[in-house]
Amino acid sequence: MRKGADGLIGLSATLGVIGLMLEVGVILVDVVGRAFGHPLFGSQDVVTMTLVIVVFGGMALCDRGGGHIAVDVLERHYPPLMNRAIDIGAALLGAVIFAMIAWAVWQSAQLSQMLNLSTNLLGWPKAWFQWALSILSVVTALGMALRAIELTLSGRDVRHEAGSRIEDALKEDTA
Repeated sequence: MRKGADGLIGLSATLGVIGLMLEVGVILVDVVGRAFGHPLFGSQDVVTMTLVIVVFGGMALCDRGGGHIAVDVLERHYPPLMNRAIDIGAALLGAVIFAMIAWAVWQSAQLSQMLNLSTNLLGWPKAWFQWALSILSVVTALGMALRAIELTLSGRDVRHEAGSRIEDALKEDTA
């Protein structure tokens, strides 16, 4: 199950990277075009819509690698069982929050489709990007739920495994 989840997380991160590259390219062309008096038509639409993909595409990977903000000031004062319970609760809460985001945005996409809402200049349907946001939020929610299950059943925390791999890679680069 973890392998499948990691595949989905990798796919969502790849979509985020593609969105980021597109966004950087559009901004570059727009800025250069503005310098010559010919800004890129529709650049604001492209940047606004792809930012959704960039942010939510990387969200599951951020959770997988332990990149979300964590306040661990009191962690060393709590017993390991309590720290584990807090980690499980946080993962479950995150999964619920992202599931609620997915549901709310899906409902909004249905409304956008019904009202035929689109971007200002290019006329791209807003529902497409809302559906993408919903799907990427579901991937994040599933990743967090799986992390909670793994913590509950085996005590395995994938965030620490990913963090130690990153630290090992950094040590190799500096050596």
